[in-house]
Amino acid sequence: MESGIIFGLSAALYGEISIENGRAVQSNFHDYRLVTLRDAPAIDVHIVDTGAEPGGVGEPGTPPIAPAVANAVFRATGERLRRLPLRLEALPARRRTIA
Repeated sequence: MESGIIFGLSAALYGEISIENGRAVQSNFHDYRLVTLRDAPAIDVHIVDTGAEPGGVGEPGTPPIAPAVANAVFRATGERLRRLPLRLEALPARRRTIA
């Protein structure tokens, strides 16, 4: 779950491939920006015992992250970010500072 959240956060904030001269600039993880441990938020996962057989739970953490961050920016600024990756630079200058 935690890695799925970090993966989704990386995609929401930095997920971009740059093209120069018809080729991707990023070739691997050394030049593709990811959320690192230093930048990661605290994540608290709670496992609920349902009595069911264990199954995978990592993937459900990825899809809701970009909408959650976009909604948090909207709540803080009153402006919607509608393109990925989410960039504060896309906000009007008066809204770029989030308290």
